[in-house]
This record gives sequence, structure tokens and C-alpha cells, in this order.
Amino acid sequence: MRLQWAGLSMKDETRRWLEYAEENLKSSQVLFESNLYNPCLQNVQQSIEKALKSLLVEHSIKVLKSHSISEIVGLLNQHNIRIDISKEDCELFDSVYLPSKYPLMSVLPDFIPDKAVCHKCILIAENVFKSVQKLL
Repeated sequence: MRLQWAGLSMKDETRRWLEYAEENLKSSQVLFESNLYNPCLQNVQQSIEKALKSLLVEHSIKVLKSHSISEIVGLLNQHNIRIDISKEDCELFDSVYLPSKYPLMSVLPDFIPDKAVCHKCILIAENVFKSVQKLL
């Protein structure tokens, strides 16, 4: 997926958040193709988090020091900024954040990262990017 930010009018800081988000998404795709599913999930989660935080920056809303997609989406909703991501998808990304970064036995999600989960997450991230583009 090639993302188009060049034609959009936005703050420079917003653009930087989106560039980092896009880099994470591209990284997740490379990792997916290399069958490296755990770091794939880590990068796809980070891409969504950064894309969502770009909207906070663009709308001059204080950026949360949180990695919870649900919390960020909730804050955007409080400001009448609606993102096309379901509650279940937010919970999915919230469930993979810590386990994808650290080997914590007690917080591992109910699944082992695999091709199907990673593919689903990449598709969700691409959809979130499209939603963010429409809002900018």
C-alpha cells in the first residue's frame, strides 16, 4: 500500500507522525513476508497508534502517553473525530501490544501470532490509514 500524504494540508508535526506510522506499516509488511509474526504485530500496532496520534496532533489535542488503541480512539471520539475501527479490533491491538514487545507469560494473548492474525491486522491498519486520510 502506498500512502499519499503529500497533497494533504496539515501541520508539519502531523506529517512526521504519519511518516513514522507509514514506516511501521511498511516494516510490518516486510516482517510478514519474512514469517516474523511477533515483530510484525508490534510494528502494525505501532503504525495504528501513530496514525491515530497524528489526528490528536492535527486537532491540537494533548497526545496521550498511552499505547492503548481503545483509549486513543475514545479520546478522538470525545472530540467528535470518528475512526473506522471496531471496538473488537481496538481490543485486538490492545491485547498484542505488551506480548509483542516483552516475553511476559501472564499477559500473553489467547493466540500465538501467526500468518492469519498478522494479515488481518495489516488489513485493519490499512483501513485505519484510509480513515485518517479522509479526516485530514
